[in-house]
Amino acid sequence: MKILITLSYVGTGYMGYQLQGDKPTVALMLNRAVRKAFGFDCNVTGCSRTDSGVHALGYCATIEPKNKQNQITVPLDKIPIALNTMLPSDICVISAKEVSDDFHARYNVVKKEYVYKIRTSPIRDPFLSGRVLEYGREISDESLAKMQIGASQFIGTHKFDAFMSAGSKVDDTTRTVYKSFLKRKGDIVEFHVVADGFLYNMVRIMVGTLLDIERGKINESTISWIISLKDRKNAGQTARPDGLYLKKVYYH
Repeated sequence: MKILITLSYVGTGYMGYQLQGDKPTVALMLNRAVRKAFGFDCNVTGCSRTDSGVHALGYCATIEPKNKQNQITVPLDKIPIALNTMLPSDICVISAKEVSDDFHARYNVVKKEYVYKIRTSPIRDPFLSGRVLEYGREISDESLAKMQIGASQFIGTHKFDAFMSAGSKVDDTTRTVYKSFLKRKGDIVEFHVVADGFLYNMVRIMVGTLLDIERGKINESTISWIISLKDRKNAGQTARPDGLYLKKVYYH
């Protein structure tokens, strides 16, 4: 029996999702909770890596007993409660459902959606510390419109070498972006992006480049040019992880 769970977490206190020995990661907490809740070890497979300090609204992972003789007897609708009892307060399982034995949490993904939150008030909010990028100043409607023009140029199938951390070892940098837009919610500006996959730090570099448009460092029409040059040095800085959330994972 293989179970697909969806969880949300605040990544501030963790070094990303993936296991890194005994270092504090979301996967370590989840593996420990699974062992306690079910009474035996399971293979826990996540849908992707997330960087240190990055959050998730809809992260997905599968749980499967390592020993086929072991069976998960907790009813599906009770699994979130069973796991949440064992998890720290900044990690929460939202739902659980049974999937086929050949389902893979990572390889069956067809697209992912990320949202990056930029807070534009000059007065920081201590209750949002580590959960948004505190930009420290307002973004005008005119600047936001220019950023929208820039964001729209990410859409399509491109080689995103310029939006990948230098030194990343990836053979194929081609990704297809389906949606890329910004919207304002009070003093928060959100950048939403949906793609069939993302390179290392891709969203954070996109945000850094869009903020260069807001600052007047680059023209809003130059995103396509930056993409075409395929050189990391032409894109903006890598934005802090604080404002980044994995929003949703889409499967076949």
